[in-house]
Amino acid sequence: VLAENDKALHHLDHPRSGDLIAIADKDSWFTYYYWLEEHKAPDFARTVDIHRKPGYDPVELFVDPKITFPNLKFLMAMAKKKLGFRYLLDVIPLDPSLIKGSHGRYTAPDQGPLIISKQKHIFSNERLQSIDVYNVILAHLGIG
Repeated sequence: VLAENDKALHHLDHPRSGDLIAIADKDSWFTYYYWLEEHKAPDFARTVDIHRKPGYDPVELFVDPKITFPNLKFLMAMAKKKLGFRYLLDVIPLDPSLIKGSHGRYTAPDQGPLIISKQKHIFSNERLQSIDVYNVILAHLGIG
């Protein structure tokens, strides 16, 4: 857990970074699962729902292996959609062990993200800070 002095040391002391920053172990991630039994999970847990889930859910990248015919389930959901019915495409597993690694984990500066572009004029020779990436993307699009 990084507090004020630690955040500055790791260049994470942005006004919107919060009071404390929790960093997962290298091969871990923080799950939002607050239920202890699978049958008590909210219905949005098994769907791709960026509005009701607190944070990023990497398990959304998987289809539940317990579903025997996932393509049939997708097809049925799309048929309901075409006919104007409401539907819930609940195909996301509730198994956090499927995730190997951590999404967005702070690493050493020489092991961080990489931006590749043909537009060399956008970049300086200095190492980019995390908070500068937004402006680089806008400049790359000709907006910034």
